Amino acid sequence: MRSRSFSLTCSLALLVLAACQSSKSSTPTAPTVAGPIPGVNISAPVLLEPLQGFKFKENEQPIRLVIQNATTNGARPLTYTFEVSSDTNFTTKVFSRSTVAPGDGRTSVQLDRLEIGRAYYWRAWAQDGANTGATATAGFEIYPKAAVNPPTAVSPINNELITNATPTIRVNAATVVGPVGSLVYEYQVASDQAFTKLVTATVIGQTSFTSAALPYSSTLFWRSRASDGETTSGWSATQSFRTPAPPAPTPAPPTPTPPGGGGTCALGNGPAIVKCIAAKYASYRRPVGSLGERQNNMMFLRDRIIEAGICSGLTYGHNLKRGGPELSIDVIAWQRPDGNMGVDIAFDYDNTGATLELTWGEIDLFAKIQ
Repeated sequence: MRSRSFSLTCSLALLVLAACQSSKSSTPTAPTVAGPIPGVNISAPVLLEPLQGFKFKENEQPIRLVIQNATTNGARPLTYTFEVSSDTNFTTKVFSRSTVAPGDGRTSVQLDRLEIGRAYYWRAWAQDGANTGATATAGFEIYPKAAVNPPTAVSPINNELITNATPTIRVNAATVVGPVGSLVYEYQVASDQAFTKLVTATVIGQTSFTSAALPYSSTLFWRSRASDGETTSGWSATQSFRTPAPPAPTPAPPTPTPPGGGGTCALGNGPAIVKCIAAKYASYRRPVGSLGERQNNMMFLRDRIIEAGICSGLTYGHNLKRGGPELSIDVIAWQRPDGNMGVDIAFDYDNTGATLELTWGEIDLFAKIQ
């Protein structure tokens, strides 16, 4: 009995051994093959996305890994393995996927969302179940969340008294974190700390701007913030300053004595007289620094036009403004058979920054002559 049992046991063992040995085939295309198969070469895939050193914004997740398929001279089909790690040795893997079927020329996998503000490394390789190809490796980063810090005020600060009413307001450039584009700066100047009463506001791509004229003898408040259009900083700390008192008015120059009077312009025709006086006394029509100076020049030209008219035998005189007793500066009276005509002899004369334009504009039969 023992001899028979031993013989049966050995026979079963040989059958099991034979079955194990036959699980690996020598046929290259068999599902399971003894490998590696000599002479088979599998190339490394080409890493297409992301390339080495690429940096992703947070909103570009989830990230897709894309390779150009490997090549093989073997008969077996390829599959791919992808791995992502937070270290170059791939000891701390954050993603791993194997037996990925190839795509048409390219193969890709999509990652889960990764932690931002870190560097990562990824690799991929191909295998056919018997042979394994070379590995391709690259690194990429994910930016930290974008942030722009408030700019810091430079001047004017601490309620200082500035020297003019058009100050240049300056800040230090805002510091940034993560993927931030070119910055523009918004400035606000207000008469109250709550900034509900804005005096001026501007947006400019610079860390300084020169304000338009601000009210004199005032305490004003200002602040600034920076933005790239997507990410905006908070406001800088509010600063205050004081504007100077208004300058003393420029005294009006004395009315000059006319050189030769208006007699040389006695042409007997209103428009011709005005044109002649404008040419003869061009210096009186230049831009001036104060309204008082312009009014004095306008009265001088008015009197020369009246004088030229009288020298022509026409009855020109001062117009009583609204019936008097004040005299019009830019309107004269013309006594005609059909009534007294008011004539506007200047256009926009109180625009002191422009050259004075003399005109001849008959208004209506209403003038009060003196």
